[in-house]
Amino acid sequence: MRGQIPILRIGSTLLASIQVELKDTTAQALQADMLSVLEKEGARGLVLDITGLDTVDTFVARVLTDTGRMARLMGTHTVLVGMRPEVAATLARMGFSMQGVHTALNVEEGLALLARLVGARPMPT
Repeated sequence: MRGQIPILRIGSTLLASIQVELKDTTAQALQADMLSVLEKEGARGLVLDITGLDTVDTFVARVLTDTGRMARLMGTHTVLVGMRPEVAATLARMGFSMQGVHTALNVEEGLALLARLVGARPMPT
């Protein structure tokens, strides 16, 4: 891995919790790392937790969405979780669509959604 964002494996799901400011190079490194781990691990689900982000610009939003679409081409469902209301409002005003990427309020709901999408049981809490 080249980037500074750890990617954890939870069963057949990968989880990346972004707790640093996502500059363009960091976002691109995360995308490259994520795709590399997906290739090696063959995960069925991917949760991208953006709770730690105060802002998301269109480039970062596009990288996150493209990562989800690329993951889908590799057989992996993606759920983006933890989007702040201000971020959602900004992206909606800009007309940006997270097409191809599912969303949920938090990691727990994201994991439950992935469980339904891949036909598995949710993990016990």
